[in-house]
Amino acid sequence: MSIDAAANLAPHLPWIVGGGLALGAAGIAGWIHTTRLKIKHGYPLEGMWGQSLKPSTDNEAKQRVTLLTQENAELRAELGSVKDRLANVERIVTDSGYHLGSEIDKLRERSLEHRQDEGSA
Repeated sequence: MSIDAAANLAPHLPWIVGGGLALGAAGIAGWIHTTRLKIKHGYPLEGMWGQSLKPSTDNEAKQRVTLLTQENAELRAELGSVKDRLANVERIVTDSGYHLGSEIDKLRERSLEHRQDEGSA
């Protein structure tokens, strides 16, 4: 590099150094944030050489997987029963039997009108 190029670069040196420090700080902050999110959501942490640190694959992790699998099966069964109940409600509503209630109400009204005509109401 020539002396002229170094002289032209000298006024910009604080910006270059500051930019490098800012970039390094942003990288460290991103790493900290990523690690925090992994801890918060239960993802395994890795050491320097890729070994798993937490949660370790011991009985605790196996029990957790077992409990989550059981909960998943229960939720699927409950969802299936809700779907069946919804299908029954849809069938009732779209079926002609749904109008049965309004027909019964009309018959009651006629009965009351008939009683009023007789004077016994």
